Amino acid sequence: MSAAQTTLSRRALNRALLARQMLLERRRMPVRAAIEHLVGMQAQAPDLPYVGLWSRLEGFKTDELSRLVEQREAVRMTLQRATIHLVTTRDALSLRPLLQRVPERALFAGSPWWKQAKGVDVDALVVAGREIMGERPRTVAELAKLLRPRFPDHDALALAYVVRALVPMVFTTPRGTWGGKGPVNLTTVEAWLGRPLGAALPTEKFALRYLAAFGPASAADARAWSGLSVRDAFERLRPRLRTFRDGRGIELFDLPKAPRPDPQTQAPVRFLPDYDNILLGHADRTRIMAPGQHIGLFSPQGIMKGTVLVDGFLRAGWRPIGDQTGTALSITPLEKPIPPRQRIEITEEGLRLLQLLAPGEQHAIRFGPIAEQLVGTRR
Repeated sequence: MSAAQTTLSRRALNRALLARQMLLERRRMPVRAAIEHLVGMQAQAPDLPYVGLWSRLEGFKTDELSRLVEQREAVRMTLQRATIHLVTTRDALSLRPLLQRVPERALFAGSPWWKQAKGVDVDALVVAGREIMGERPRTVAELAKLLRPRFPDHDALALAYVVRALVPMVFTTPRGTWGGKGPVNLTTVEAWLGRPLGAALPTEKFALRYLAAFGPASAADARAWSGLSVRDAFERLRPRLRTFRDGRGIELFDLPKAPRPDPQTQAPVRFLPDYDNILLGHADRTRIMAPGQHIGLFSPQGIMKGTVLVDGFLRAGWRPIGDQTGTALSITPLEKPIPPRQRIEITEEGLRLLQLLAPGEQHAIRFGPIAEQLVGTRR
């Protein structure tokens, strides 16, 4: 059977994805290189990428990423799917020009902020917004207050969110460093990095990087991950790629020499942060989640939550609970009770995660969802 006709099972796709995402085994790799390999990391809450890197890198230390953020060599900004990602500065300067149309489309295609800003002089608003946000880091509320006297006939908060979509900006420190607190401030790319955006990353290179981190994948998968159509890029690249089919007959593209492990390869338990890349990288998420399963764990208050992979698939949610005795991880099975052997694996990995989240405290793992049971402790 030719490569173009080969059908990859759900489990084969799962193991390929885990390998690309450094979740079959932790890698020894610089933090900067890992972030670039992943083409950025989901980062609505500033601490989420730290857990994601801890699960992927051997010997990861939070100071490594905090240092990159403090030195402005890594930033959080709006990118794929018009959501917040952590990227290296090098990627920020080339990915935002490529993906600029994504937040613009989200804004103009029915955003309530755009409806409330109807009739505004967009060019004048962008100039004003860039000037205000380039002066120093500010919150969206501060931006709205300063826009109000310049555009008195429009809703100021709506205008501020229009500026946020149209003017490339980054989130500033101390948020983004490990445990860093402070207001949600933004400023322009030029003000924070001391240089303007560069040339847009070519779509073909973008597609190749996606496949390296998420393949094998369809054109619809790449669009769901990025918010950008790369179908034409895949077609232009077709002579350089391998093609497969999934169980539904959908064509998948992949790099010829990318890892595609044996489907029976053992996969360790892994704790992932809320909305980890691996859960949002495809239109068809059944390679990592059960059919019809939803993530739905994100807390707008920024409380740390996440998911647990067991045998490579999403099986449980987790969240830390602190009290006067220490910090515990509460594990909530998503479909059915977790067997005893897998509970042991989850407990061992969870206790290691607690060393990152709450060092020096007493730790515990509790399985729910109803009568939580203490199954392991460690100081």
